[in-house]
Order: sequence, then structure tokens, then C-alpha cells
Amino acid sequence: MVKTMEIREALTFDDVLLVPKKSVVGSRKDISLKSRLSKNISLNIPIISANMDTVTESSMAISLAKMGGLGIIHRFLTIQEQVNEVLKVKRAENFIIDKPFTLLENAKLKDAKSLMQENNVSGILIVNNENKLRGILTERDIIFEDDSEKNVNELMTPEKDLITTLPGINLEKAQEILHANKLEKLPIVDENNNLYGLITSSDIYKIKKYPYSSKDNKGKLMVGAAIGVKEEDIKRAQELLDNGADVLVLDIAHGHSDIALNMIKKIKKEFSCELIAGNVATKQGTEDLISAGADAVKVGVGSGSLCVTRLVAGAGVPQLTAVIDCVEVAEKYNIPIISDGGIRTSGDITKALAAGASSVMIGSLLAGTDESPGFVMNKNGIKYKMTRGMAGVTANLARKSSNGKITQEDVEDIVPEGVEAKVPYRGKVSGVIKQLIGGLRSGLSYCGVSNLNDLRKNAEFIKISEAGKVESKPHDVSVIK
Repeated sequence: MVKTMEIREALTFDDVLLVPKKSVVGSRKDISLKSRLSKNISLNIPIISANMDTVTESSMAISLAKMGGLGIIHRFLTIQEQVNEVLKVKRAENFIIDKPFTLLENAKLKDAKSLMQENNVSGILIVNNENKLRGILTERDIIFEDDSEKNVNELMTPEKDLITTLPGINLEKAQEILHANKLEKLPIVDENNNLYGLITSSDIYKIKKYPYSSKDNKGKLMVGAAIGVKEEDIKRAQELLDNGADVLVLDIAHGHSDIALNMIKKIKKEFSCELIAGNVATKQGTEDLISAGADAVKVGVGSGSLCVTRLVAGAGVPQLTAVIDCVEVAEKYNIPIISDGGIRTSGDITKALAAGASSVMIGSLLAGTDESPGFVMNKNGIKYKMTRGMAGVTANLARKSSNGKITQEDVEDIVPEGVEAKVPYRGKVSGVIKQLIGGLRSGLSYCGVSNLNDLRKNAEFIKISEAGKVESKPHDVSVIK
């Protein structure tokens, strides 16, 4: 006997519009976009960059955090490589650098140059075996020095000629000292000259320039990192957390699975950390991830621009309905939902948040920026960058090749659920984010609200026809690109 089933209708972003309401906003600058990422982490803008190897490494994560969002470092690196990307973010902007780069006073110039180049720094503090400050070596000290075997203590500015400060200094006083003495670097030492930290003028400038940056409780930029579901990912999680990762993301295409649920339980038992889990697209999937210990749930199966899961597996839920369904469950536990996939415009972000998501994860829209991994290419005068779904052929081959030689059987065993593609070059990611945030602010204004909490409470969707979709886009004109 054929099973009788009810087939319900499901919608995605293009199927609906938000009904305009009377605006209460005097200026769109007054609109707050603050929202929750997870149970205990908030962001000033509700945008996260996807944990894809063509989207997020340290450069992307730094830029997103400066603007108030968050980047998730992808896991398709060695553990040490991923840790290094996290450390780059953590060192990018600090009021006080509590672990500045140092060398012993008998180190060679070649050691100093190597350390500067590897970590993109212009100065190194020189210490003795007891970690007492002996001097500072900057690029100005070595610019014309060719003898790489020379000891750094012959080239450094000695401690007696340095201006230092004591622990406990505040930002305003540090800025005053740096400005009055025309300094770039201000070492912090205690009464016994033990090195405590470092303050730089460039870091203070960044703090002033980006007042809404996503910061941890030490004033460092926040960053997330992805892990998998294998046993060795416990070690990966440990290393990432020990080196400052603020949140872990369990990266698995089908999050509603025993292996994902078991990994959530292991991580939450082993570590005190924020954990985002997914991806799911149903109420039951959301319920199970939260019950296992997830601090946020990532929603989206088959909705990404590079994903072909719905074609290959025939499975998925249109993104708007998936978000609405999952939010209904998550709200009972006060757990945020992240809408992952399907974002093509700022209007899609507004709709996802109006449906109840607390933030959105974006991939291909950011893949064409300067900050994404990879090179800008030029074909027929048009610039572009390459991107790929993490379940695609090349991504699968890259993972297999990291474990040894690839065989023909390995290739034939791959059933890709992602594609490789080129995306338009879009310049600095800050420009893309500003456009998305500007559109989101407009969306809130049209909905008659000034913050995201009110948007979720008061938004009204209306379903539109195919003719309505045509009407929503430029029509009856020749668009000048």
C-alpha cells in the first residue's frame, strides 16, 4: 500500500516580501543591529563569514570583527595552521598585547628578521633569560644592516633609552604618553623591569577607528573556528580554545545525525566553551542539537549558492520556512538561530532576521573580496576569484590528498554535493559589508522598527506571485551595469 502523506508548502526568500509599516526611525544611523551569536556571545552586526576555505582565514576574520561581526576560520588546515590563523586575529588589535614577540639579547639579526617577517611586525622586545626588558629592536634599527650574524643587543635601542610604563595604565594615559613622546611602541614593565606587555600606537588608532568591533573580555578581536566530528577533532578543539578561539563551530553538512550529536556532547563535557552546531532544517533537528548542548544552531540544508545537495540527494527545506520552523523550537530554550545559505542581497538578510534568525552566515558574497583566500584573476578584462563548496570535487580531493596519494578509486568514490565557481571581484570586504548593513538598516526602517528584537516581533510577510517577483526587480528598462 502506498503511504499517504501530507505535503506542505515551503517558501524561500524570493517567495515573500516584508509589509511596509509606519517608520519610527528619525535617522537610519539610530538603528541598532546588535544581536546574539550564541547563548553568551553578542555581536554589533548580525553577519558571520562562512567557514569555507575560499572565504575565511585570518584576514577575513579580522575585517569582520572590526566591523562588529565574526569570522569562522575553516578547518581544512592542519591543527597548527588553524591555530596560527586564530592567533593572527587575536594579535591584530589589542589595547595591551600581553604576549608580545620577544628575543633573547644574544639572538642574531637573522632571527629577528625572520620573526618580523613571519608575524608581520615592525618591532621586537629584547629580553634576558629572566624575561627582564633589555631593549627594543625595530625596522629602523636594522634597515641598513647587512651582517645577519650580528647580535641584536648591538643594534637595539637599549632599555635605559626607552620610555616604559607600569601595569594598570588606561587607554587615555597610554595615548597621552605615546603622543607626547612621538612613540610607536610603549613597553609595560613592573618595578623590577619584568616584561608585562606592550601597547602600540597603531592598536590604539584601530580601537578609536572601530569602536563597534567584536571584542573578547581582554579587548582582543573575537574569532570562531570550525572543527569536524572525528576523534582527532577533540585535540583540534583543545588547541583552538587554548589559543583564544571564542566559539567553536561543528562543521558537518547533515547536523541531525548521531555522529554530530555525540560530538556535541563530548565537546560540552570536555570544555567550557560556546559551541555552534548544525546544519539542520527541521524542528526536530533543532530540538536534538539543543538537547545535546548546542549554544546556537546553524540552519540551512541545500540553500547555499555552491550547494547541490537538493539535486544530488533530493533533500532540503526552502530556507525561509526552515528558519521559521527552527526558530519556533529554539525560542523555547532561548537559543539563537543562525541562517546559513541563500543570502544574495541585503533584503535576504532582513527577511532571515525577520523570520527569527539572530544572525546570518554568508559565503559566496564575501568570496570575491580582497580578504578571502586565493588570488584575483583576470579574464577578458573582468576580475574574479575562485570559490568552491566544501562538499565539491576539488575540496574532497584536497582532503584526501592531505592523507596520502589519491587513487582512481578515491576519485570515483566522490559524490559531490558542491560545485566550484568563479565570483566577481568585489574589492575590500568592508565595502561589501557596508552595503549589506545599509540595506538592512533600510529594511528595519521600512518595517517600522529600530532594532532586531522588534523586527522579529513585528515583521509581517506577504507571499508574492511569479509576476510579483518580476515586478520586484528592474523591468522594462535596460540596466546600465
